[in-house]
Amino acid sequence: MTKTASKIIMPKHIWDGKAVEKQKKELEKVPNPTGYRIVLFPLKLDSKTKSGIILTDDTVTESQLTTNICKVLKVGSDAYKDKDKFPTGPWCKEDDWVLITRYAGSRIRIEGGELRIINDDEILAVIDDPRDILPANIL
Repeated sequence: MTKTASKIIMPKHIWDGKAVEKQKKELEKVPNPTGYRIVLFPLKLDSKTKSGIILTDDTVTESQLTTNICKVLKVGSDAYKDKDKFPTGPWCKEDDWVLITRYAGSRIRIEGGELRIINDDEILAVIDDPRDILPANIL
Protein backbone atom coordinates (compact mmCIF):
# COMPACT_ATOMS: atom_id res chain seq x y z
CA MET A 1 0.00 0.00 0.00
CA THR A 2 1.44 3.36 -0.96
CA LYS A 3 1.54 6.07 1.65
CA THR A 4 -1.02 8.75 0.87
CA ALA A 5 -2.39 11.61 2.87
CA SER A 6 -4.80 10.12 5.33
CA LYS A 7 -8.26 11.51 6.05
CA ILE A 8 -7.96 10.29 9.63
CA ILE A 9 -7.76 13.19 12.06
CA MET A 10 -5.03 12.37 14.55
CA PRO A 11 -2.05 14.16 16.02
CA LYS A 12 0.84 13.57 13.62
CA HIS A 13 3.15 12.21 16.34
CA ILE A 14 0.66 9.45 17.08
CA TRP A 15 0.19 8.49 13.43
CA ASP A 16 3.79 8.35 12.22
CA GLY A 17 5.76 8.10 15.46
CA LYS A 18 7.78 11.30 14.88
CA ALA A 19 8.89 12.94 18.09
CA VAL A 20 8.52 16.70 18.25
CA GLU A 21 9.18 18.47 21.55
CA LYS A 22 5.77 20.14 21.79
CA GLN A 23 3.99 16.96 20.82
CA LYS A 24 5.99 14.94 23.35
CA LYS A 25 4.76 17.28 26.06
CA GLU A 26 1.18 16.49 25.02
CA LEU A 27 1.89 12.76 25.32
CA GLU A 28 3.27 13.31 28.83
CA LYS A 29 -0.22 14.51 29.82
CA VAL A 30 -1.65 11.06 29.09
CA PRO A 31 -2.43 9.31 32.37
CA ASN A 32 -0.19 6.41 33.38
CA PRO A 33 -2.27 3.24 33.54
CA THR A 34 -2.15 1.29 36.77
CA GLY A 35 -1.74 -2.46 37.04
CA TYR A 36 -3.00 -4.43 34.07
CA ARG A 37 -4.61 -1.51 32.21
CA ILE A 38 -3.76 0.00 28.82
CA VAL A 39 -4.35 3.58 27.58
CA LEU A 40 -5.55 3.85 23.97
CA PHE A 41 -6.21 6.69 21.53
CA PRO A 42 -9.17 5.82 19.25
CA LEU A 43 -9.08 6.93 15.63
CA LYS A 44 -11.10 10.01 14.85
CA LEU A 45 -12.41 9.97 11.31
CA ASP A 46 -12.74 12.97 9.01
CA SER A 47 -16.22 14.25 8.20
CA LYS A 48 -15.59 14.13 4.45
CA THR A 49 -15.25 11.00 2.29
CA LYS A 50 -12.55 10.39 -0.30
CA SER A 51 -15.01 11.39 -3.02
CA GLY A 52 -15.90 14.66 -1.24
CA ILE A 53 -19.20 13.73 0.38
CA ILE A 54 -19.66 15.47 3.71
CA LEU A 55 -20.79 13.05 6.39
CA THR A 56 -23.17 13.91 9.20
CA ASP A 57 -21.90 13.91 12.78
CA ASP A 58 -24.04 10.82 13.44
CA THR A 59 -22.41 8.94 10.54
CA VAL A 60 -18.89 9.82 11.71
CA THR A 61 -19.75 8.81 15.28
CA GLU A 62 -21.30 5.54 14.12
CA SER A 63 -18.23 4.75 11.97
CA GLN A 64 -15.96 5.31 14.94
CA LEU A 65 -18.10 3.17 17.21
CA THR A 66 -18.10 0.26 14.79
CA THR A 67 -14.40 0.32 13.90
CA ASN A 68 -12.83 0.88 17.33
CA ILE A 69 -9.29 0.96 16.03
CA CYS A 70 -6.92 2.49 18.57
CA LYS A 71 -3.28 3.37 19.04
CA VAL A 72 -1.67 1.97 22.19
CA LEU A 73 -0.21 4.94 24.08
CA LYS A 74 0.79 3.41 27.42
CA VAL A 75 0.77 -0.05 28.99
CA GLY A 76 0.46 -0.60 32.75
CA SER A 77 3.29 -2.19 34.71
CA ASP A 78 1.36 -5.41 35.39
CA ALA A 79 -0.20 -5.81 31.93
CA TYR A 80 0.45 -9.24 30.41
CA LYS A 81 2.48 -10.43 33.44
CA ASP A 82 0.06 -13.29 34.26
CA LYS A 83 1.77 -16.30 32.63
CA ASP A 84 -1.36 -18.48 33.04
CA LYS A 85 -3.56 -15.97 31.24
CA PHE A 86 -0.97 -14.94 28.59
CA PRO A 87 1.29 -17.99 28.07
CA THR A 88 2.57 -16.71 24.71
CA GLY A 89 3.39 -13.24 26.05
CA PRO A 90 1.89 -9.76 25.52
CA TRP A 91 -0.87 -9.32 22.99
CA CYS A 92 0.26 -5.77 22.16
CA LYS A 93 2.81 -3.10 23.05
CA GLU A 94 3.09 0.70 22.95
CA ASP A 95 2.65 2.19 19.45
CA ASP A 96 0.68 -0.82 18.15
CA TRP A 97 -2.67 -0.37 16.40
CA VAL A 98 -5.31 -2.57 18.01
CA LEU A 99 -8.97 -3.45 17.63
CA ILE A 100 -11.28 -3.40 20.66
CA THR A 101 -14.99 -3.91 21.23
CA ARG A 102 -17.48 -1.09 21.00
CA TYR A 103 -17.97 -0.54 24.73
CA ALA A 104 -14.56 -1.67 26.02
CA GLY A 105 -12.97 0.24 28.86
CA SER A 106 -13.50 3.64 30.36
CA ARG A 107 -13.57 6.84 28.31
CA ILE A 108 -11.72 10.00 29.20
CA ARG A 109 -12.51 13.21 27.32
CA ILE A 110 -9.46 15.15 26.15
CA GLU A 111 -8.98 18.11 23.84
CA GLY A 112 -9.66 16.83 20.34
CA GLY A 113 -11.30 13.54 21.30
CA GLU A 114 -11.07 10.89 23.95
CA LEU A 115 -8.82 8.25 25.43
CA ARG A 116 -9.82 4.75 26.45
CA ILE A 117 -8.46 2.83 29.40
CA ILE A 118 -9.01 -0.91 29.01
CA ASN A 119 -7.91 -4.13 30.67
CA ASP A 120 -5.07 -6.07 29.03
CA ASP A 121 -7.39 -8.92 27.98
CA GLU A 122 -9.78 -6.65 26.03
CA ILE A 123 -7.56 -6.45 22.92
CA LEU A 124 -9.22 -8.34 20.04
CA ALA A 125 -6.50 -7.99 17.39
CA VAL A 126 -3.31 -6.16 16.48
CA ILE A 127 -3.37 -4.34 13.14
CA ASP A 128 -0.36 -3.42 11.00
CA ASP A 129 -2.03 -0.37 9.44
CA PRO A 130 -5.63 0.79 10.10
CA ARG A 131 -5.94 1.90 6.49
CA ASP A 132 -5.83 -1.78 5.52
CA ILE A 133 -9.16 -2.55 7.19
CA LEU A 134 -11.09 0.73 7.12
CA PRO A 135 -13.57 1.26 4.27
CA ALA A 136 -11.85 2.84 1.26
CA ASN A 137 -14.42 5.65 0.96
CA ILE A 138 -13.46 7.19 4.33
CA LEU A 139 -9.71 7.37 3.74
